[in-house]
Amino acid sequence: MNNKELLKDAMRVLKATSRTFYIPITFLQKELKTAVATAYLMMRAIDEIEDNENPAVTNELKHSILTEVSKLILEPTFDEEKYLQILAPVKEYMPEVTLRLGDWIRLIPKEAVEIVKNSTSEMAEGMGKWALANFQVKTKEDLDDYTYYVAGLVGVMLSQLWEQFAGVKTDRDLAIGYGRGLQLVNILRNQQEDMEERGVSFVPEGWTRSDLFGYAEENLEKADRYMKDVNKRSILLFCRLPLALAHKTLKALKDGKEKMSREEVEQTVEEVQID
Repeated sequence: MNNKELLKDAMRVLKATSRTFYIPITFLQKELKTAVATAYLMMRAIDEIEDNENPAVTNELKHSILTEVSKLILEPTFDEEKYLQILAPVKEYMPEVTLRLGDWIRLIPKEAVEIVKNSTSEMAEGMGKWALANFQVKTKEDLDDYTYYVAGLVGVMLSQLWEQFAGVKTDRDLAIGYGRGLQLVNILRNQQEDMEERGVSFVPEGWTRSDLFGYAEENLEKADRYMKDVNKRSILLFCRLPLALAHKTLKALKDGKEKMSREEVEQTVEEVQID
């Protein structure tokens, strides 16, 4: 498969994996679009290891695999054979996006290689650390650390890509707030399910659900401020959709709904593109 065919196939996998992010990625211009698409696929590949709920995929095993993969990603040449050996104990439980990590690395535009590989490696190491801790969040500092690795780090990486490809400079703390705000909305949405199915709570001890709502709103406000530094329309469109969905999901949760309806999601997508 040549690079053109591989990119087309990568976009297929991206669309099947997350329509929420597939749509805004298509707003970006060519090289930047490829950089963000491959970064998303790489991080999703890592996330699928962390998130796997099969009893055979223990947290100790997750830690071992993620730590090894973190190091492997930083190698000048990615050794796919070694990667599949690392994955061997859990390979049968992993989706296509994870098994094909080598393909996504091959597609990274040369200007973005260092940014994307460093960020994905850091994410894998952080997720591995949290797997070993059984994802037990006890303090606000724990919550900040966990949400940095799984989401704030994405905001920082995207900001580096905006600057590299489009000269758009943004504030690092606000970028972390952007990613963290989106993740806090996910935590609120999945709070009961995480506890019942995984025995995991991402809510600091002593915090109420209301405290978590307040902290999500605080970080989404940072995200709103982050947007003011973005002066390129295609990047603004990219950033606007996930943020609009997060704000509306948070409102729906506060109103006692489980999530936004499909119609509300589709309407939001239309509004963002028209605005």
